[in-house]
Amino acid sequence: MNSAWVKLALWEVDLYLWQSASYLYRLVGIVGNWRQSSWLLQYSEFIGALLISLLLAIAPFVSTSAIGIFLIAGAMFWGLLTLSDDTRSGVTSIHLLVFLYWCIATVAMAFSPEFSAAVSGWVKLTLYLVFFALATRVLRSPAICSWIITIFLHVSLIVSIYGVRQQFYGARQLATWNDPNSALAQDTRVYSYLGNPNLLAGYLITAIALSIAAVFVWQRWLPKALALIILIVNSSCLYFTDSRGGWIGMLALTLTFLLLLRYWWKDYLPRFWRTWLLPIVFGSLAGLLIAALLVVEPLRLRVLSIFAGREDSSNNFRINVWLAVFDMIRDRPLIGIGPGNEVFNLVYPRYMRTGYTALSAYSIFLEILVEVGLIGLGCFLWLIVVAFDRGVRQLERLRLERNLQGFWLMGAIAATVGMLAHGVVDTVWYRPQIQTLWWLAIAIIASKISDSKETPSDLKNVSSHEPSLARPDGA
Repeated sequence: MNSAWVKLALWEVDLYLWQSASYLYRLVGIVGNWRQSSWLLQYSEFIGALLISLLLAIAPFVSTSAIGIFLIAGAMFWGLLTLSDDTRSGVTSIHLLVFLYWCIATVAMAFSPEFSAAVSGWVKLTLYLVFFALATRVLRSPAICSWIITIFLHVSLIVSIYGVRQQFYGARQLATWNDPNSALAQDTRVYSYLGNPNLLAGYLITAIALSIAAVFVWQRWLPKALALIILIVNSSCLYFTDSRGGWIGMLALTLTFLLLLRYWWKDYLPRFWRTWLLPIVFGSLAGLLIAALLVVEPLRLRVLSIFAGREDSSNNFRINVWLAVFDMIRDRPLIGIGPGNEVFNLVYPRYMRTGYTALSAYSIFLEILVEVGLIGLGCFLWLIVVAFDRGVRQLERLRLERNLQGFWLMGAIAATVGMLAHGVVDTVWYRPQIQTLWWLAIAIIASKISDSKETPSDLKNVSSHEPSLARPDGA
């Protein structure tokens, strides 16, 4: 069983051997001599970090076209860096699976029944994946990693403050987001600058996970207090979205972070707390949740609507969309209809139930199945397994080194779990404001990895020393 897991997690893959044998990888560094004399590329990490920071700073406030411009700029800069790379390092097993997923999506595009629309979706997917590659490269610097996350958290605070303000001062509901027959029909759902409460909830999941990490990473009391304020405001804003999927994601990321914190501090806890800490914490959280459900009627009504089946209009809508999506998957099970929402919009009307138009499958797993088939979904799940496996194993290394960058890694892992949990019942994951955060989280995980042919036993050789750690002194 252990041998099978090592193979599944790609621990035995010799990336240096693959790099030396790959014709494609030989393009890396093809103009490396020019880089030595380039004044611009002496500041390549700073420029890459600036592009990523600007994208994260403007994403909640601008159109998707503006975000696309920054993604294109980042892709061009990554291409320039790759062709002039003089280190020929940094590729991980996560990169290999991301590339494999891109190849599967390319095949799905080629055989799509709506080829032109699939090309558009493929271009968007390519930009996201190149953003991941650029972010992974830049985030290897602990100082830059902390800098970019700090900028993102400040932007999320601005977004959340406006969302909380909408809760207290009211906001025009831009669509029928509540069941018109429920007691919450007139309830305000905040959406801040993102224009949709579910989209806002998806955005805040990553912000909450990283703000928890910031409480531990940022030094001195003032920055820690700011991190705690960001966490409280972001969490409050997510609650005010009334997004049931967002609440599920919040619960999933909280439980994940608690498990990772228990793992981080396991050697410092007395025997009693090693055994009973998690049961006590989880039991207390369950008690608080039950008490909140009993006391806060709007929360109780909203949570109970999850189990209302077709009696809730939102549930009923999703069920009808899912049934049509199952028919789409049945007709093209292996390779799907091609990537992108444009293809979905053209193909879905052939299968939809009367009166249930939809722009997506309302589940990221069903959306992946529809777009790139069982082969693509299998690769995506494989990517998640390898990312989590590598992330937890690198967390062990950082824990032994007492390196506070491990908390950013915990935040990234918790964020991905939260987004996946939210994505079970929604597809805001595909919007650029969320998709970039997903690949940012995966990039944080990949950036902490340096593996050519790394095995689990390698981590046993890590010495317990405390390195100098670059981190923001303030926020």
